[in-house]
Amino acid sequence: MCPYDSLAHERWTRVPDPYTGPHADTAALILIDVQRDFFEEDAPARIEGTSEAIPAMAELASAFRAKGLPIVHVVRLYLPDGSNADMVRRHAIENGARVVRPGSPGAQVAPELLPAKAELDDEILLKGGFQAVGPREHIMYKPRWGAFYGTALEGHLRDAGADTLVFAGCNFPNCPRTSVYEASERDFRAVLVADAMSGVYDRGAAECRRIGVPVWNVAETVKWLEAV
Repeated sequence: MCPYDSLAHERWTRVPDPYTGPHADTAALILIDVQRDFFEEDAPARIEGTSEAIPAMAELASAFRAKGLPIVHVVRLYLPDGSNADMVRRHAIENGARVVRPGSPGAQVAPELLPAKAELDDEILLKGGFQAVGPREHIMYKPRWGAFYGTALEGHLRDAGADTLVFAGCNFPNCPRTSVYEASERDFRAVLVADAMSGVYDRGAAECRRIGVPVWNVAETVKWLEAV
């Protein structure tokens, strides 16, 4: 069972903390690493639980689009020579492992999460650009675990008027968890949607709550958005 916190939801909606309480009207959705090589049945780097969470992620994306709120799909792209890969994965990539290789089907985002079956523009992404796939919806590339490390994500979100980030996606212990902490470091309010993310575990969820990040489920998050 996903460790979301209904009591926390009531606390944030009824008596929000003035500094960490999330704001629905200035929220952005951050979907992390929901790429074929990380969730398909025969994927080379499959993360358990990701494919099962995609319908919940899609529900979140639809709710954000309906409200005209920003969405950012964050992806990894590993060059064939491994030069832009994390050190822990570099040796494998150098020796032929094919994981989210630019231009490959495995690098593509789950189509359920994108409008009009958009595909990655590797040239734009690897240069640090934001690929527009909708009116307020973009794809961006990150070179390391955290979505803010070496990227222009903070400026993009500030320009969009977002002060609250709702996180969902693939493999909480690595990239999503790092990104949540990076967001907190930059004084963004944040929400973790546990049933729209693979790999969420009790201790990690509790640690997020202790830094002022509520842990909700999709139904609570959509209800919160609809109340705006």
